[in-house]
Parts: sequence; C-alpha cells; structure tokens
Amino acid sequence: MAMAKPISIEVWNPSGKYRVVSTKSMPGMRWIRLLTDNDCRLEICTEPKTILSVDDILALIGDRCDGVIGQLTEDWGEVLFSALKRAGGTAFSNMAVGYNNVDVEAANRNGIAVGNTPGVLTETTAELAASLTLAAARRIVEADQFMRAGLYDGWLPHLFVGNLLKGQTVGVIGAGRIGSAYARMMIEGFKMNLIYYDLYQATRLEKFVTAYGEFLKANGEQPVTWKRAATMEDVLREADVISLHPVLDKTTYHLINPERLAIMKKEAILVNASRGPVIDEAALVEHLKANPMFRVGLDVFEDEPYMKPGLADMKNAVVVPHIASASKWTREGMSTLAALNVLGKIKGYPVWGNPNQVEPFLNENATPPPACPSIVNAKQLGLPSAKL
Repeated sequence: MAMAKPISIEVWNPSGKYRVVSTKSMPGMRWIRLLTDNDCRLEICTEPKTILSVDDILALIGDRCDGVIGQLTEDWGEVLFSALKRAGGTAFSNMAVGYNNVDVEAANRNGIAVGNTPGVLTETTAELAASLTLAAARRIVEADQFMRAGLYDGWLPHLFVGNLLKGQTVGVIGAGRIGSAYARMMIEGFKMNLIYYDLYQATRLEKFVTAYGEFLKANGEQPVTWKRAATMEDVLREADVISLHPVLDKTTYHLINPERLAIMKKEAILVNASRGPVIDEAALVEHLKANPMFRVGLDVFEDEPYMKPGLADMKNAVVVPHIASASKWTREGMSTLAALNVLGKIKGYPVWGNPNQVEPFLNENATPPPACPSIVNAKQLGLPSAKL
C-alpha cells in the first residue's frame, strides 16, 4: 500500500527489546527513563499535528509494536486495536482518567489491556473548577481586558461589581472524588454552605462539613451547613454557585438544558470542568444573552475544540481550553502512570489493587511497584491483581 509521508518520531534506546510508541510528547523525563531502563525502545511521535488520525496511528504501530501510549483526542476502536494485536501488542494506555475515546469492547476482543491515569487529577482539576468559580464571580477576565484596553480612568462605585461567595450556597452535581475536593475547597476557603446531588451518599464529605461547622462555631463564627438534595432541580434552584462533576453517559448528556437553566437563580454561577456535552451549549449561549448577571466558567465544550456560535462574544463567560489537569505535577504523574500501565502489561505484572492510591508509583526516588497502576478492563481480560 502507498504510505503517506513518513511520520516524524524521536527514538530513545534504539536497541531495546520491546517497542513502545507514544503518540505525543508528554511532560517530564521520568516516564521516558522508566521505559528505557526496562529494555523498551521508545518512539515518540513529534508530528506538529494536534490530533493524530487513525491512519497516522496505524503508521506508528507498524508491523511490530508491544504497546502504545495515546491521548483522549484519538479514536481508539476496532481498527487500531486489531492492528496493535497483529503487531504483537498487548497494551494501550490513555494519558487521561476518562476514556470515552476508547471502545473497550473492541480492546477486549483483541486482548488489549486499556490503561488510564486516575488518582493524580483530583486536586488539580478541583482547583481549576475553583479558579473558574472565582474568575466568574469577580469578573476577572472582563476586568483584565478592560484594563489592558486602556479604559480604566479611575475608581468607580459600579465598576465590575461581582458576587461575594462567603455564606452563599455552593451546589455540587456529582460528589465523587473531584466534586468532593471542589466542595471542600469552597467550604473551607470561602465558608460556603453545601447542597449536593449524587446517586450515592457522600458520607466522608458530609462528615467533614459537619466537623468543620462545629469548629467554626467553637471559634464564634457562623457555622457552615450541608444538605443532600433529593433531586438535581433542588440544587439548581437553591445554589448560588453550581459546579458540574458527573461522568458523561447517556443519562448526563445535556443535563443542563433550557428548562434547567430557567430554574437557576438569575445571578448564579455555573462551572463545568467535567465533559462538554453535559451542557446544551447553544441553550447556554441564549441564556447568557438573556441574563447578563448569570455567569459561567467552562473548561470543556460540547464540540471541542470548537465553541458554539456566540459563546466567544459573551462577556459573562470565562472560557479556558480543557486545562483542568494541567498542573506540572499532575501531567508528569499522568505520563508516568500511562507509561507504567503499558510497561506492566508487557512485563506481565499484575494490576494494582486501588487505582486511586497511586502514590507509590509517583515517588521519584524509589523504584515503582511491579504492577500496572490502572487497567480499566482487567476483569474482562482476567488479569491477576497485585496484593497490596
């Protein structure tokens, strides 16, 4: 078959026994060392394209490849997994905690382990959701643009008046690891009261808020309170700030739609650092136009990398390009975990018992445990698990 022009790569440890491909250069050097110290020849794709096509990745896999580290922008389905199997490969890892770009059934059919990188994103992602909350509440981006445009000619009583957070109510939809971490930041940092909606009870979070409320009271301050809402609508009606932390599936697609926007407070702040399609973005644009005091902070978009028409023009929207996990520590940790998922499968290591407790893999000064940190289809493939 006629090949497209060869894909540019950077090769580490050319004589290594196992061939591992990374579709992107990733932060840090430790992940590279872990692979090359373990007899891997590592090929890192250096193409300037932001997103590689299936054909590009087929060319990278070639006819002999033991494992691939890929990205959440790539389409990993039957075509790629069957090619990886034909090339003798057994391992793929996303450099991400989410894997809605992966057809896990196709991976199972081809006997390919699918890795992900949980346990290192929680605080970093929650901190970005908190950053978006503050930026929206205090109109930071609008004010910054105003200042740079040379429009400031003196203090005024009405200039960029925003929302106070202290004593207000923060609403969290989805109180899993990230949602709970965000809730704690807003409660501890800004003494906000909590209302949350989740299918499961967030017992640890409730206990924390109760204890923190008692601590404040003992210091003569107003205590904080918590409430688990019976319906999502209760959260949307009551909260001053609403942050979305659900998983994306059929039940959460367009969770925020015109009807639900209509029941929120006119001056509410809505934050999304989960996945774009959780919000009906076109409806959100209309709502922002009709309600200038309603504000939103978005890290993700329905049709990434594009924004729906009109969103970019809205002064009451703060938008950033999917950077919730983008702290140096987290991104280097994600690189390390993705590399160790692939290495562990190649070496026949068992799967780590708890993918959310990955500290032992991240200690720069120690050899990581002989295990795969997190394989999402370990059960389906019948992979052994490590004794902690």
